[in-house]
Amino acid sequence: MDDLHSTTPRRPDPYRWVIVLSASAMLAVAMGQLVNGLSAFFTPLEETEGWSRADIALINSAGLIGLALGGIAMGWLADRVDARKVILTGALVTGFCVTAAGFATALWQLYALFFVAGALGGGALFAPLFALVGSWFRTGAGLAIGIVSAGQAMGQGGIPFANALLIESLGWRGAFVAIGLASLAILVPLALLARAPRRAGPAAAQVAETPPAVPTPVVVALMSLGVVFCCALMSVPLMHLAPLVELCGASGAEAGSVVLVMMIAAIAGRVAFGKLADMIGALPAYLAASAWQTAFVFLFVRIDDISLFYLFAPIYGFGYAGVMTGVLTSIRTLIPAARRAGGSGIIIAFAWGGHGLGGWLGGLFFDATASYELTFAVAAGAGVLNLAVILLLGWLVIRPCRGTGPRMAGGLAV
Repeated sequence: MDDLHSTTPRRPDPYRWVIVLSASAMLAVAMGQLVNGLSAFFTPLEETEGWSRADIALINSAGLIGLALGGIAMGWLADRVDARKVILTGALVTGFCVTAAGFATALWQLYALFFVAGALGGGALFAPLFALVGSWFRTGAGLAIGIVSAGQAMGQGGIPFANALLIESLGWRGAFVAIGLASLAILVPLALLARAPRRAGPAAAQVAETPPAVPTPVVVALMSLGVVFCCALMSVPLMHLAPLVELCGASGAEAGSVVLVMMIAAIAGRVAFGKLADMIGALPAYLAASAWQTAFVFLFVRIDDISLFYLFAPIYGFGYAGVMTGVLTSIRTLIPAARRAGGSGIIIAFAWGGHGLGGWLGGLFFDATASYELTFAVAAGAGVLNLAVILLLGWLVIRPCRGTGPRMAGGLAV
């Protein structure tokens, strides 16, 4: 019988796990640099170039703004052209921009380089890679996305630590050149592995989706607002924990290792909160992770001993990590498939914008007060605002379901 009319389920292509592992490694390298890899450069740039901490933090913010804008554009492009070309472009741009940063002679050059690295580098990797991974899985996509997300978490811990070691050996310029060349050597071969799944014939008719409990524009608007506050909080420890630890007398490498320990715990947290989302719903899991990071973030400035940082950082990191898993699973649950890509691009753009805003404000407040007390207090306040937005969205989701009996609605077990 013609294969197109066969009802026998097609065996999953094992190559999908090559896609998962390569995407995980690529996001570890690229996002580790663009999200918080610059945290190791605060003190060296401040001491050698005389730049303020707010000005240095703005380098990271420029990269995240580029990532936000580029993610929308490059995600749209990846749906219309060969995704491998987009991903390869991202690999090349990321490596070349970071390498070029080692030759910068003015602060504005670093702003420009990291903006381009975010827009055409990370932007061409983040959304296209997650979309590519999802396209290989009809079932079990949550686990695959969790593995990719966990790889990103590992990079966000490993890259700052590696940068700290490179700075001690090569100076800040040599560190940029070394990590940039290493990025090219790792990212380009992995990008060449990317390909779309084979389609033997027309897709089976889609099962009708349950009508969304909340209109998609409302979900996108509320989640976009929430992630600005959520990620503004999140960026403060990611960008400023290492320099905070250095204020307590630790070396750059020791401070970077605290971030590494936090991000190792985050790998487990992303998997655990993914399981929690399966048990209680995506939105409650997102709420739990957000409450965790909000409750614990200010305690960082109450620690003045390196050994206590090593104990507390993984506790914070385990819970904070569930936020990204919660965002991705909530998007998947609350937005219909036909509108999910566009909605995801907008929400994630606001998330990167919140990251950039929080990191820059953290440096600005430190410059004004010579302390991180206000920085971490404002971060906790942003977390409270995010919790209010999540609770409002949860109320809107559950409101139409009252009196209908137990069922799953929009990521809530009701």
